[in-house]
Amino acid sequence: MTIETISTSKAHGGVQGVYAHDSEVTGTRMTFSVFVPEHEAGEKLPVLWYLSGLTCTHANVTDKGEFRGPCAEHRVIFIAPDTSPRGEGVANDDAYDMGQGAGFYVDATQEPWAKHFRMRSYIEQELPALIAAHFPVADMGAQAITGHSMGGHGALTIGLRNPDRFRSVSAFAPIVAPGQVPWGEKALGGYLGPDRAAWRQADAVALIEDGARVPDLLVDQGDADQFLAEQLRPELLADACEKAGIALTLRMQPGYDHSYNFISTFMGDHVAWAAQRLRG
Repeated sequence: MTIETISTSKAHGGVQGVYAHDSEVTGTRMTFSVFVPEHEAGEKLPVLWYLSGLTCTHANVTDKGEFRGPCAEHRVIFIAPDTSPRGEGVANDDAYDMGQGAGFYVDATQEPWAKHFRMRSYIEQELPALIAAHFPVADMGAQAITGHSMGGHGALTIGLRNPDRFRSVSAFAPIVAPGQVPWGEKALGGYLGPDRAAWRQADAVALIEDGARVPDLLVDQGDADQFLAEQLRPELLADACEKAGIALTLRMQPGYDHSYNFISTFMGDHVAWAAQRLRG
């Protein structure tokens, strides 16, 4: 389980790095970034995963997320994977919401996607093992996860499917019910096939309806988000959480859109939320 260091630089007393490795799960070269706060020799720190949205790579949040100050303050490692496999020979789509840059954090079962698009296994299994082998991480059975839009969908579904592993789950403007919105219907139908029963493990609202539970969730959503009414629909998550008895903190943020200006504004709150639960 070797990694290549692409770059490192000092930030907020810690180290911001970009790394790459050959993934057995996706069959491609995968790139990710890791911020490790300043720490004592031999000290282990808790982990917060950030899953990015459509069209993004690891670089979007690394460059614009403004997480390093809060992570240094709360002493939390921040990991930003890519959103899909990439490269020559990897299937793609002409649209931005399918294919490279749009993996939706599922393991595809349909052609031409099944060979490489195994982002669920990559995020849930392969990359955590790689992180544990190469970075000063504490208990990998007690992690935190967050994400934006498609990545918010990924954070919610991965957290709900693995409540024993993730003590903290949050999201920025997530796609909460992909089985009920155009982005999700296209992606899940393409990756997983026409049987909607197969989609339920990749749909946060459906997972909750089917019995998945976490103690609490934090969701920030801008009320000026251009995708709010058609693609995001946080009211569906609120209804599911209320029926299931999950403590949802849904904060509708006045005037904020879907951009990294929104994400960076509230990133510190999500890091603090995670740190409290990781060390609580």
